[in-house]
Amino acid sequence: MSSEVLQVVPPPPLVIGVSTRALFNLEEEHRVFEEEGVPAYIKLQLEREKTVLERGTAFEVIRRLLALNPKGAPPLVEVIVLSRNSPDLSLRAFHSIEHYGLKIERGSFTSGRSVAPFIKAWNIDLFLSNEEEDVRGAVAAGAAAAKLGIAPIDQPEAPDDEVRFALDGDAVVFSDESDNIYKTQGLAAFLDNERNNAQVPMSRGPFGNFLHKLSVLRRQVGHDEFTSRVRIAIVTARNAPAHARVIHTLRAWGTPADEAHFVGTHAKAPILKAFGAHIFFDDQAKHVFGAAGVVSAGLVPGPHDPAKPVIPASA
Repeated sequence: MSSEVLQVVPPPPLVIGVSTRALFNLEEEHRVFEEEGVPAYIKLQLEREKTVLERGTAFEVIRRLLALNPKGAPPLVEVIVLSRNSPDLSLRAFHSIEHYGLKIERGSFTSGRSVAPFIKAWNIDLFLSNEEEDVRGAVAAGAAAAKLGIAPIDQPEAPDDEVRFALDGDAVVFSDESDNIYKTQGLAAFLDNERNNAQVPMSRGPFGNFLHKLSVLRRQVGHDEFTSRVRIAIVTARNAPAHARVIHTLRAWGTPADEAHFVGTHAKAPILKAFGAHIFFDDQAKHVFGAAGVVSAGLVPGPHDPAKPVIPASA
């Protein structure tokens, strides 16, 4: 009989790519760059090289994700800085990272070049940036990605050892196939399709694979079978009867959500505030802008007009 012991190989870590302007508040510096040009921007950054940067839109969720890593063990989460700054200007970013005690040690600084080609090189699962071109490039490279805005004034109060993700459904977690039925055939056809296919899993959308990786992390840091330090909510404009397909899809994927909010025509911001989300992803600009006052919100690029409704609620 063989005495070999099977070794369980742990899953790879969740890898987050973040730009310096998403991690820190660099809005004043960016304004100088746009209005006065590169030389003025470089001069300002060098003058402030020892000045710690204020926290940006992605800071809180990054801090909380890194806090999930066990001491003395391989990391569950890794964060890579991807910046259009020059290597010479990287010192301020890493000085600020060290000041806040963030365990971020790696990054790419491209001196103005798009960082999108490095998404695959770093095996990025989620990319957060304020630069739309880089976000779209990350999506093309196969990563989940979102364009962030300004950080909310008030951060949600939640247990310090917990991180809360809120995600829209159609065209974010799920594909836009159902939305296309609505756009081409109307609301009645959409509702009939969702009733008839309630137990047929939807295809993955741009955040489908990320949700799978996030669910793996959720299990790794779970308190028990039902609760975890990672809390996931689906916040969607679907309501009954179109809600059932969401649940059956999550069940089929093996990616249960801790909460689901089928808001219909109700605003999402109050729901997100009540949930205490640390970050929210949606493909409609109106929902992102509406939520930005209460949560760090990211716009997921899609093929549709972001101003037009996707998956309208039934009356």
